[in-house]
Amino acid sequence: MSKITDLTAQLARPVVEANGCSLWDVEYVKEAGSWCLREMPGKKAFLLGNDMLRTELEQMGVAIDNARPDYVLIAYDTTLDYAKMTAVCDFVRAGLPYIATHPDFNCPTETGFAPDIGAIIAFIEASTGRRPDLIIGKPYGGIVEEALKATGLQKDELAMVGDRLYTDIATGRNFGILSILVLTGEATLQDVEKSDVKPDLIFDRLSSMNPFLQG
Repeated sequence: MSKITDLTAQLARPVVEANGCSLWDVEYVKEAGSWCLREMPGKKAFLLGNDMLRTELEQMGVAIDNARPDYVLIAYDTTLDYAKMTAVCDFVRAGLPYIATHPDFNCPTETGFAPDIGAIIAFIEASTGRRPDLIIGKPYGGIVEEALKATGLQKDELAMVGDRLYTDIATGRNFGILSILVLTGEATLQDVEKSDVKPDLIFDRLSSMNPFLQG
């Protein structure tokens, strides 16, 4: 089965390239793996994640040892159980460096929402009193740094496009990047009115941006 990021890229790339732009894959797992290789060379991670994620990270060269780790890396884990939660809390409580891939509380599903990593972070904090030392994903700076390194661009050459105010748009506002909200996902105009986080631009859908890209 293809990853959702691969399917999205397959659909988006022709439109993006037709408008003279480039599509860069800056996803949480890849950027977390790059961070681990750069900042924790030779170190072994305790990974809170499923087997597919473990395989992807190991293929990147990240060493994983859930018995004798040097640091903790937590991600969205669809195979989460109490034994895993006990183990990760033990290592976090022991003071190991503690990294999370992103802060989202819920993950959309066909039936509504499933608890995402933000809920796991809250669980760990309730038990250990610690929050992650670093969160890679939006709206924190780790993913911005990785995007700049991957593209070789400056902040004023980028735009953050997304459908969530508290992650996508907040990232743009926090780091001086043009922020564009599309109304095809989570956020609505009513949410914008109520929120302290305001986008620079709002479009009803991605295709509405085409005339501006072409210009």
